[in-house]
Amino acid sequence: MGSRQDADVPPGLLLVDKPGGMTSHDVVARARRVLSVRRVGHAGTLDPMATGLLVLGVGTATRLLGHVGGHDKTYEATIRLGQTTVTDDREGEVLVTTPAGHLDDDAVTAALAAQTGPLLQVPSSVSAVKVAGRRSYDRVRAGEEVVLEPRAVTVHRLDVHRVTRPAPDLVDVDVTVSCTAGTYVRAIARDAGAALGVGGHLTALRRTASGPFSVTEAAAVEEAGQALAAGGGAGVLGLTDAARAVFPVRTLTEEEARALGYGQRIPATGTPGLHAALDGADRLVALVEDAGATARVAVGFPTG
Repeated sequence: MGSRQDADVPPGLLLVDKPGGMTSHDVVARARRVLSVRRVGHAGTLDPMATGLLVLGVGTATRLLGHVGGHDKTYEATIRLGQTTVTDDREGEVLVTTPAGHLDDDAVTAALAAQTGPLLQVPSSVSAVKVAGRRSYDRVRAGEEVVLEPRAVTVHRLDVHRVTRPAPDLVDVDVTVSCTAGTYVRAIARDAGAALGVGGHLTALRRTASGPFSVTEAAAVEEAGQALAAGGGAGVLGLTDAARAVFPVRTLTEEEARALGYGQRIPATGTPGLHAALDGADRLVALVEDAGATARVAVGFPTG
């Protein structure tokens, strides 16, 4: 991984508006190509079918990604009632068709309202969850029966915008979902459909927000990559701005900045959690965390 082969690109986050039909890994590969930098990662996978906000980290900013992925997310989605599919979305073959034409709007809205609050969700069997070290979707494609453990998630809000009937036996519901990280919107479609006795799956999914980041700030991966290399622009957050968006800021004295540079401790910040420690020149020195009377480096960002 010698840095010789890597282009000299400043570290930062790329806010990418992912097109449909690409995996999150495809987007990372494209960013690596555009930037000629190997050290690129992403926070919070999006299914190939899904579009919208995917946060990439470049260079040392990849160290922020673990803290970005855990934020609440917002999605726009279309749920189709009357069909179950193997993937719980339109990418998978239809397993069962059950006429849903008899459902009125109130019944549909009530079933979706039941998918809010704290939920125990079983992930879709065709999902990226790892079972004994292998991704669940690889096991399903190999013909294995996969039973996944339910996980605790919270759906903060689910707003129904429109109920339409594209065919006599189908009902389409346009929704906005605000939820904790790890929530499967596909599972909401599946479970609401099951509760109504007609089955359900997702036909469209778009992530519009992740923590402090919004898709309105995002750009195509090529544009964002070129902007980062050029020193800024649409879809780009430099390292300091990225840290400032995610963490509370602690401004360091010169002595403190020097001490952290040597990996030494500094006086406690006085509030729990990680803080972005910035020096007088507004450079991100470290993410620091209190440990008793002192604060220690949790993640360092050395110069050079």
